[in-house]
Amino acid sequence: MVKKLKIDGIDKIIIKRLVNDARTPILSIAREVGISGAAIHQRLRKLEASDLIDGYKMTLNPKALGYTTTAFVGVFLDSSSLYSSAIKRLKEIPEVVESHYTTGNYAVFIKILCKNNEDLMHLLNKDIQNIKGVSRTETFISLDQQIDRQIKI
Repeated sequence: MVKKLKIDGIDKIIIKRLVNDARTPILSIAREVGISGAAIHQRLRKLEASDLIDGYKMTLNPKALGYTTTAFVGVFLDSSSLYSSAIKRLKEIPEVVESHYTTGNYAVFIKILCKNNEDLMHLLNKDIQNIKGVSRTETFISLDQQIDRQIKI
């Protein structure tokens, strides 16, 4: 059974500030809400222990690294029993940045970042479609990303 987490107004302020910029100094947040830095740290430890905070990370801009093509690929498998081995192989492909086991037509739905369309075509033809059990793929190229956000609290 999932335990319901209680988040008060101070917790929400802490979370919003750190989601907006994880480098926000704890003392800056403490001054804003009127409690000590130690109290902020204690609240963060509680939120981390509750599994609400999944981690802290730096986000890179793929375009700055030359990755200008984003694609989503539906992967059809010959059999669902091949899922684990297909995922193991997909993990070996650095351009695959997300993978989802899905309902519907595709067994797996992945997000890929490539330098260009030619690299995408090579990746699909030489790497992904040669994975044992992959019967075919369906590719959607992203023309523009309008929304990229965390879930609101």
